[in-house]
Amino acid sequence: MSDERWATFDCYGTLIDWDRGIGDQLARLFPGDDREALLFEYHELEPEIQRGAAIPYREVMSIALAALADERRVPVPPGEADALGASLPSWPPFPEVPAALEELRRRGWRLGILSNTDPDLLAASIERIGVPVDVTVTAAEAGSYKPAHGHWRAFRYRAMPDPARHVHVAQSAFHDLAPCAELAIAAVWINRRGESSDLPRADELGDLSGLPEALDRLVPA
Repeated sequence: MSDERWATFDCYGTLIDWDRGIGDQLARLFPGDDREALLFEYHELEPEIQRGAAIPYREVMSIALAALADERRVPVPPGEADALGASLPSWPPFPEVPAALEELRRRGWRLGILSNTDPDLLAASIERIGVPVDVTVTAAEAGSYKPAHGHWRAFRYRAMPDPARHVHVAQSAFHDLAPCAELAIAAVWINRRGESSDLPRADELGDLSGLPEALDRLVPA
């Protein structure tokens, strides 16, 4: 196996400000409704649509948006069925992300992104971040949505990392920490929301600012 050090990342919520991107669109489409309540309902709906599905993520978002509108007994405005997918390429990275990823590359880390999205949407987000990555795996390529294990299997097939020199970095306990525990993959939890979880993790940070140092402690050069 290679002696390279690999850091893989979830993208949306970890690198890209997913809540801001979705929240802005929901607030625009459903003016007068509580933004946080809309986000909470959307986050409840999306995993159920993804469960066992192999449909494109853009379609998942459209179905979730329609389901949210049905729950609130209002229609999706005409021409807005793809509002979330159309806006996704403009969603911004968190402020500290580009510098943290650049520093990891400088220290010799190989970078991968394992994301519940479509290849064209992820490519647009990577361009927004402005830092190249070595491997990407999307739901389309994995054939499943996280927390299923397809992303990690595809990554292992492509990169052939030494498991002892691979760390996964993510914000979602449900989508990422849980499968990492099942697969015995070291994980760093980027706990941006100040949540609590009993799931194992190798480290926990509030954002990516201290990630280069944390990963160097976990897997020394």
